[in-house]
Amino acid sequence: MTDKPIFKGVATALITPMNENGVDYNAFARLIDWQCDQGINALVIAGTTGEGSTLDDNEHKEVVKFAAKRINGRCVMIASTGSNDTRYSVQLTKYCADAGADAMLLVTPYYNKTTQGGLVKMYETIADASEKPVILYNVPSRTGINIEPETYEKLSYHPKIQGIKEANSNISKIVQTAKLIGDRMDIYSGNDDQIVPILSMGGQGVISVLSNPAPKQTMEICNKFFAGDVKGAAELQCKFLPLINALFCETNPIPVKAAMSAMGFCENYVRLPLIPMEEGHWLKLKALMQEQGLI
Repeated sequence: MTDKPIFKGVATALITPMNENGVDYNAFARLIDWQCDQGINALVIAGTTGEGSTLDDNEHKEVVKFAAKRINGRCVMIASTGSNDTRYSVQLTKYCADAGADAMLLVTPYYNKTTQGGLVKMYETIADASEKPVILYNVPSRTGINIEPETYEKLSYHPKIQGIKEANSNISKIVQTAKLIGDRMDIYSGNDDQIVPILSMGGQGVISVLSNPAPKQTMEICNKFFAGDVKGAAELQCKFLPLINALFCETNPIPVKAAMSAMGFCENYVRLPLIPMEEGHWLKLKALMQEQGLI
C-alpha cells in the first residue's frame, strides 16, 4: 500500500440525479449531503454509475464543479475524467483538478481500445498533465480491453498513478497484480461482490454501487475487515450478495437509479440508450431492499 492512500474504505460511485430537463441539482445536493452525513469515505462523480458517458462536456464540468463545492472537504472527491480520446481526458483532468477534485478516475479507452503499450502511453500522458493523483479503472466487460498485471507494474512507478479500481472479476490476475506492484499502488475493488476477497490481498477498499442505497452497510464490511474481524466481514459480504446481484441484474446504473428513486432521492430516470428497469426485476430488487430495511 502507498504511504497515504487516496482513500481507505468505501467510495460511492454516485448516481447523477436527472430528469427530462437535465441534471437535477436539488436532488444531487440532497444525495451528496446524505452520503457525507452517513460518513462515506469518498465520492466518485460522473463515473459509470453517474452516467458520465451521456453527460456532455458542459454538464460533466458543471456536475464536478457543483459536487466539489457541495462536498466542501467532507470526504474525498474523485472525478471521473477518463475517455477514449486522450486529449479530451487531459483537458478534463486539468479542469477537474482546478474545480476541486482530490483525485481522478481514468477508465481504459473504450471502442478504439489499444494495445498494452498504448495503455502505458495514454495513462502516463494523462498523469503527467495531472496535478492530482489518479486511479486507473479497469472494466473490460464494458471497454473490451484488460489492463494486464505487467502493465500495472510499468505504470506503478509513475508518482501520480496511485491506485487501481479493479473490475476485471479475475482474482488470479488481481493476485498477480498485487505481487508485481508491491506497495507502489493501492488496489480498490470495482465489484461489490468481491470486496472481501480484494481486501484480503491488501486492498484498501471499494468503489461501490451498493453504497448508493446502503453506505453504512458497505462501510461495515470494510470496517470489520480492517478491525481484524475477517469472518464478520465475510458474513456481511455474503449477506448482501443477493442485493448486490439484483443491483446488477440489468446494466448499471438502471437498477440503482430505481433503488434510489424508491428511497426518495431522485426520479427513476436514465438517459438513452438506457431505459428504466423491467417490472419483474424491480419487484425482486424492491423485495431485497425491504428485507435489508432500506425501504
